Formats: sequence, structure tokens, C-alpha cells
Amino acid sequence: MDISRVAEQGLVLLGCGKMGSAMLAGWLEHGLPAASVWVIDPYPSDWLKAQGVNINTPLPEAPAVVLVAVKPQMMGKALPAIQALGGGDSLFISVAAGTSLATFEDVLGADTPIIRAMPNTPAAVRQGITALIGNSATSDSDIVLAEDLLSAIGQTVRLDDEAQIDAVTGVSGSGPAYVFHLIETLAQAGAAHGLPPELSMKLAKSTVAGAGALAMAADDHPSQLRVNVTSPNGTTQAALEVLMHEEEGFPALLHRAVKAATDRSKELSRE
Repeated sequence: MDISRVAEQGLVLLGCGKMGSAMLAGWLEHGLPAASVWVIDPYPSDWLKAQGVNINTPLPEAPAVVLVAVKPQMMGKALPAIQALGGGDSLFISVAAGTSLATFEDVLGADTPIIRAMPNTPAAVRQGITALIGNSATSDSDIVLAEDLLSAIGQTVRLDDEAQIDAVTGVSGSGPAYVFHLIETLAQAGAAHGLPPELSMKLAKSTVAGAGALAMAADDHPSQLRVNVTSPNGTTQAALEVLMHEEEGFPALLHRAVKAATDRSKELSRE
């Protein structure tokens, strides 16, 4: 992670909630000097106050990066605070859901380099994945800088088109909640069949975490991993006949769930 330019010119973080804090913790651990960070947040946490960064103080004139991490509903109030930094060499990176590149260009100017990013909540444990797309004013070096900064909270992927952000939201942005619900219901099912609830929850959490780790580490496609643990006429096959049912199983259910999240993402960006 090359942060020398950021350390030299400064980084402005607009909003320091859970996502902003996760990113800031990663940058500081990677050697970004606290004195090089300016945070704008109306309610700074005790953790933030203890980091030695500049909080709600006058901003540098030309920071290397301005990272926008406020909730979408706060965007209208937040953007004027950084409007004066637009139109220069400062790179703007937004991790706010539902706010388009065009919206930022209206406020900051179309010649401002702006990158829209969609991270997810496993960023809190550095296991996130963030999708990126830049406007026409961004250079390859801008994208690389954004990837460097966002690699502090996990993996990054580049998109070809901003329209893909809505589907990314439906898969990885909202996806952790689907997995948490899977853990929750798997544990409940175990308890319903005679396991103590605490034991069933431990089994469910470890099974999902372990299967995810195996899927990431293995060369085989997840469909092959599924076949590998499915003995003919065995217990897993009995369960999969339910889960893989064409109308009532996972395929139709997850398709509907991702579609609902994707559609809602589109609606939010129009509001």
C-alpha cells in the first residue's frame, strides 16, 4: 500500500462511522501519519478522538484524497463542506450508497476526478470486498491509489460501468445480511431438532465461516465443492433436494432477493 503521496498532501475523511473508522484504522496501521488525516464528523467517537487525527479543523487546500463516507441521507448537508476542494487535483472517493457520479459532478465539477466505491460490512474485520468505478476525469493512477486505500479493508474489484453498482449492491453490498440470516436460521433449525441453542449457533457460525474460507482457498468451483461433499443417497443429497428445488429452493429465492436489493438501489439513486 503506497500512501506516500497521501501522507504528504493529506487525506480528508468526510464521515467516520463504522465504515470510515474501519478504513481509518487500516490506514493508520499501514503507516499513514495521523497528522496527515483530517476528519469531518459532527459526532466524533471516543476511539476517533484518541487517534491523534485532525477533527473538525480547517482543511488543507489541496489534499491528495477526499473520501466521502457519510450515510446517503446526510449527503445533502455534507457535500457543501468539501465543495471548495473540487475542480483541482484532489481525488474524491465515495463509499456512500445510492449517490451517483453525476451527483458528485454537479457539486464538484465534471473535471474533478471522482471514484464511486461499494464496500461491505466485513470491512470491519479486513475481509471486505469493494467494487470501484471512476468518472471520465479519473486516471489509471487515481484508480490504483483508490485500490491502495481500500485494500486496507479487504479486496477490490474494478467495474466496467457505473450501472453495475446496483447489482454489486444486491450481491456483496447487502449480501452479508443474507449470510447472517442463513447462520441465524441454520442455528434455529438445529435447535428445533434437539441441539442446545448455543451449540447449534456455534456449529452454524463455524460451518458458514469454514465453508467460505474453503471456497476462497480451493481451486475448485463452489459447484464442484458441493459435489465433493454430496454422497449418493446420503444426508447432504437429501438436504440439497430441498435447497436446490427449482421453484422453492435457493436458486429462485436468492434471485428474487438480489433483484429486490438491486431494484431498491436503482430507486435510491433516483431519489
